[in-house]
Amino acid sequence: MTVGEVARLVGISVRTLHHYDEISLVVPSGRTPKGYRSYSASDVERLHQVLTYRELGFALDDIAALLDDPTVDAMAHLRRQRELLDARIDRLHQMAAAVDKMMEAKKMGIQLTPAEQREVFGENWTGDEYAGEAEERWGQTDEWKQSQARTASFTKEDWKRVKAETDALEADFADALSTGVAADSEAAAVLAERHRASIENYYDCGYEMHVCLGEMYIADERFTKHYDDVAPGLAQYIRDCIVANAADK
Repeated sequence: MTVGEVARLVGISVRTLHHYDEISLVVPSGRTPKGYRSYSASDVERLHQVLTYRELGFALDDIAALLDDPTVDAMAHLRRQRELLDARIDRLHQMAAAVDKMMEAKKMGIQLTPAEQREVFGENWTGDEYAGEAEERWGQTDEWKQSQARTASFTKEDWKRVKAETDALEADFADALSTGVAADSEAAAVLAERHRASIENYYDCGYEMHVCLGEMYIADERFTKHYDDVAPGLAQYIRDCIVANAADK
């Protein structure tokens, strides 16, 4: 193969091939009838080994020493390269996972590490699981944009405060349900207003939007499960309180 053909095959420049030839790292073993450099299959194999070691960060002098060591056979070179590539791949997977987590946090406006999210929201925190779905469904809405803007500056202490307020509100709803407080009562309306105010941590929530949220609590089994795990029937009760409160406005 000619210099140009090899350069296209492996994706490097002709200039790089000339440099490797000049320093005797990859020397073409033949010449064409017109005197041009010609690479054999074994030359190209050596070039691939050089490029693999370069990708792994080895200096050219070190690569030459490795490839020209008479005590190491070709299979040993390949096994060594495979081991190094596996280690590099594992590291890249770890880096990609870390970037994914940062992207999820950015989507949700949560400026917390995964460990901090578990600390604040508990070991069963699954909010990041729905980040992509939420953005797909509501990413073009004003509410989504408001939420991203408002939560972007939230600190860990802000999230702890929000979590504590949410837990207290859910507990008060559960207590009202267990003691028979009617969903259309004044006491239930106070709880509904507290709930609407909690949503406004993220975006402006009018009564129409509030009702939409209430309906979602019983339409989406994930929300239903969350509230019913606090108290059986709580999702329906919160929805009824929200709807009754909005009807009076």
